[in-house]
Amino acid sequence: QEKKGLAAIEFALIGPVLATLLMGTIELCNALGAHQKVTTLASSAADLVAQTTSVSANDMTDIFSAVSAIMYPYPTTSVKITISSIVSDGNGNGTVAWSKTKNGTALSVNSAVAIPVGLMDKSVCAKGACSIILATISYPYSSPVSKFFTSTVNMGDYFYARPRKSATIAYTG
Repeated sequence: QEKKGLAAIEFALIGPVLATLLMGTIELCNALGAHQKVTTLASSAADLVAQTTSVSANDMTDIFSAVSAIMYPYPTTSVKITISSIVSDGNGNGTVAWSKTKNGTALSVNSAVAIPVGLMDKSVCAKGACSIILATISYPYSSPVSKFFTSTVNMGDYFYARPRKSATIAYTG
């Protein structure tokens, strides 16, 4: 009988620790899953635009809808998606040719954008001769369990893609 009581006391001491570890693991896995979806959303958004020679307002609406579905089962009402065409300035950087957004703020047309080294090397890209598509995603993650992540965690990612069928991608409105 003493051993039965000892086992109950040991379980009473270790049970809450195990429950806490389980809940923490569940919340961490949910957060990692949401972050992976944000990364996939960024690459898919840039890739869908990079496959065309021009996009219209209807195309952008369709692209925003399609890539938003990637976030399922997480809520998509607050995801911010910005897709921009960055044209070479001839010096290794770029300027915004056009920028469209869903729930966010678009980049200003003709504003300068710093580009990672090598994406638009000035030895290859003369002014206006090449471009890249930049997709930027911002997602305020709220845990469905909310035991450890009690506040919103802002997740974000960006992705660059080169146009496949033309040097630049036009926006036809």
